Amino acid sequence: MTTATFDLSNTSINNNKLSTERLRVVFAGTPEFAAISLEALIRQQDALNIDIVAVYTQPDRKAGRGQKLSASAVKEVALANDIAIEQPVTFKKSSTEGMAARQTLRTYQPDLMIVAAYGLILPIGVLTTPTHGCLNIHASLLPRWRGAAPIHRALLAGDDETGITIMEMDKGLDTGDMLYKVSASIEPDETAASLHDKMAALGATAIATVLKELSHYQAQAVAQDDSQANYAEKLVKTEGEVDWTKPAATIERQIRGLTPWPGAYTFLNGQRVKILAALPINTTQKTDKPAGTVVSVGRKAILVACGQEAEQPNDNAAHDVQLSNTLAITKLQFAGGKPMTAKQLCHGNQLNDGDQFTAESK
Repeated sequence: MTTATFDLSNTSINNNKLSTERLRVVFAGTPEFAAISLEALIRQQDALNIDIVAVYTQPDRKAGRGQKLSASAVKEVALANDIAIEQPVTFKKSSTEGMAARQTLRTYQPDLMIVAAYGLILPIGVLTTPTHGCLNIHASLLPRWRGAAPIHRALLAGDDETGITIMEMDKGLDTGDMLYKVSASIEPDETAASLHDKMAALGATAIATVLKELSHYQAQAVAQDDSQANYAEKLVKTEGEVDWTKPAATIERQIRGLTPWPGAYTFLNGQRVKILAALPINTTQKTDKPAGTVVSVGRKAILVACGQEAEQPNDNAAHDVQLSNTLAITKLQFAGGKPMTAKQLCHGNQLNDGDQFTAESK
């Protein structure tokens, strides 16, 4: 298995069938992460010797204040490029709809299915329909983070790097053999939003690289080490609630890892306050104030006391003083208000030294 980055401009096909016939490709995906790969593949169909014959995506969902039906990002790309669109609700053979969806897929006579954040379970009967199987574009260096939210979980865990894995899909959850991996560093100020965009671009590069020499990569597939696997659970809104008794570094990662959704938040006098941005932890900014206390409201940042680190050196044992790091918040938003910088807050009276953030509404 190769780990590298490639320039998409140079493409050459060296696959058994690919060298003489164009591969019939079905693409399955739903959000923007998948749409980036689809757009890249559409542009490179001739260079990669493929034809994208159909796009599968989730049914339109209600969204926004008006709750109007909204097409997925992948559907929008397919519509713009006049590609056939399928939106089945299931592939289960136990249902009439599922059996019909399977038959429709067979009519496209796919050589390969490419899947990226589709959001619908593909049974073994679907995975074995394409001649060359189904490939998944997964935003993690498998088996590090299997599951729905690998980008967010990597940030929340404090990983130094992540990446893209192109894998052959099987009946398990992201358990298939790996064809290709490419890594990328996670920067200190990385948010889920910025890392998503980085991974989406990297995913488009990676799948094109594999398609250039599909038979080569499939012949060198590597099994995953299940003992190294972690499950990237789907995010829920309540994960955004800050527990100030946790170390500052953990809370800072929480803010970045949950931006833009579901977002980190706390409470002040019973009112919800969104924490939009914070600085990397400065270990020289310590305090003995209780966790959640606003230590100072400054022009550059609002310092808030956090909990003790897991292993706190007891340098002050003689004085019986326990110091902890502070979190330097640079932007927050009060309920019903607009986002405000530390400088703006410093000039107002909505937040003052000594105020107490709490982990839950009181």
